[in-house]
Amino acid sequence: MNHEKDKTVSSSSPSYTLSKGINGLDKILLRESRGSSAEVYLYGGHVTSWKNDHAEELLFLSSKSIFKPPKAIRGGIPLCFPQFSNLGPLESHGFARNRIWTIEDDPPPFPTNNLSKAFVDLILKPSEEDLKIWNHSFEYRLRVALGPGGDLMLTSRIRNTNSDGKPFSFTFAYHTYLSVSDISEVRVEGLETLDYLDNLQNRERFTEQGDALTFESEVDKIYLSTPTKIAIIDHEKKRTFVLRKDGLPDAVVWNPWDKKAKSMADFGDDEYKYMLCVEAANIEKAITLKPGEEWKGRLELSAVPSSYCSGQLDPQRVLQGS
Repeated sequence: MNHEKDKTVSSSSPSYTLSKGINGLDKILLRESRGSSAEVYLYGGHVTSWKNDHAEELLFLSSKSIFKPPKAIRGGIPLCFPQFSNLGPLESHGFARNRIWTIEDDPPPFPTNNLSKAFVDLILKPSEEDLKIWNHSFEYRLRVALGPGGDLMLTSRIRNTNSDGKPFSFTFAYHTYLSVSDISEVRVEGLETLDYLDNLQNRERFTEQGDALTFESEVDKIYLSTPTKIAIIDHEKKRTFVLRKDGLPDAVVWNPWDKKAKSMADFGDDEYKYMLCVEAANIEKAITLKPGEEWKGRLELSAVPSSYCSGQLDPQRVLQGS
């Protein structure tokens, strides 16, 4: 039993509950009045759960995930910053996902058109240790919000606060793990005919040939110049995830499949069947900020019932619609 007292915080607008999660790590619970919810760990600024108003979990979190710093949490939405994967001198996927973030109750003005009352603002600044491995001063602000319809929205604002006049460059991804019924029943629409870099073939560049993406083996691709909207259709669950993104031109699609799954200590041998990563990212062309400049990247996830199995949902309408 967890006897930690939950603390509900309400100021003029934000409202969230702060409590202890796995291994005593601090976590925030957001609840939307219609019943949807999200959970965010201060460790990593990491969204670990997103549930719809029927309390169905929409994100995948490995049962073997190790909630113990410095190991990143396996599943949910890890933040890859200031480096995606091993594309640079830092540890793979950078360090933001294994640092303790701080709640920021009074962030700078946030131009937003969302009506959400359920949100939290977090901030990460580099420690002296961080400056030794990446010698740049920054402020990374993250807002996690739930929309009235249960949509999950993540907005990242990254500012260069170097006082030495130096610009810095970074790559970035929201490494989103979606929960699916069966990977062989899933298709992804919106990436057809696009160029991609294949991480399984030394990041060689290819052009996607298929009508839609379906999965029968390991996949690890970075799609380039992608549309602002991608649909992930889960036939068996009759559910479609719609991923909308802003400021994030690339999209990573990843599933480790059986062999790689067995080699990962924090991932169940068969769990690859129940997850798919579709990640809004900025990888091919690094973002460069001069001192004082700020970059903003936004991800919005929604889950809509689809009776695509019976042909009633036209995925093109999902992609082109609002």
